[in-house]
Amino acid sequence: MTQPTPDTAAPLRGQHAVVTGGGRGIGKAIAAELARLGADLTLMGRDTAALEGSASELRAAYGCRVAEAPIELGAPQAIERAFAASREQLGPVAILVNNAGVAPSAPFGRTSLEKWNEVLSIDLTGPFLCIQQVLAPMVAAGHGRIVNIASTAGLTGFAYVSAYCAAKHGLIGLTRALAVEVARSGVTVNAVCPGYTDTEIVGRTLDNIVAKTGRSREQALAELVAHNPQRRLIEPDEVASAVGWLCLPGARSVTGQSLLVAGGELM
Repeated sequence: MTQPTPDTAAPLRGQHAVVTGGGRGIGKAIAAELARLGADLTLMGRDTAALEGSASELRAAYGCRVAEAPIELGAPQAIERAFAASREQLGPVAILVNNAGVAPSAPFGRTSLEKWNEVLSIDLTGPFLCIQQVLAPMVAAGHGRIVNIASTAGLTGFAYVSAYCAAKHGLIGLTRALAVEVARSGVTVNAVCPGYTDTEIVGRTLDNIVAKTGRSREQALAELVAHNPQRRLIEPDEVASAVGWLCLPGARSVTGQSLLVAGGELM
């Protein structure tokens, strides 16, 4: 069997990818997929210990360079400093994956302005601020990939998560508008929209359903995946594979899209 050339084996070699929320869950899986494809990485997020653990695992598994940058996505100056430090360590950013987010659940009538602002700050303004840090250099270089991790909640409505739905709808709107704006620059901008995924956030959602309704965990899970024709949670690796593909050279004509990874939940 003919051995693949280095470029085929590691098509993202030499590219610096930033993944927010890269310490656990979907973000950790995305970071691993990009490392497998050859990228060097900066992991950004709030949990320093989780970032350090993920970075250590990636270095050991893939031999890539990995930097960690603890940040608060609602703090513009902190974001600016984090990106400046990441560029100094690993060079210009060629790939940005806006993955970090929060998804608190509450009826609209019990959603305070403080909570509303917090969700929009992290889930929508945070990606905006991160994109500001990388877009101009990407356009100047004639190449870049921006992938926003949205949700099926960015394409339809769900009860009790009005702030989250609003933020994710906004993130998809930002994706589409920016994709048109930079379409001739060599930079693509896409969203990946997972359904309910097997992460700590969904685990906490199941805990809340059990606590509030008295249902068993199995019943709560069945209710959560009822709208998914496959009747299962999405795996983080499935989301990561979609992100990895969007970052490959062969996806250069794919931009402004909202790629569903949701078992047929929406079509």
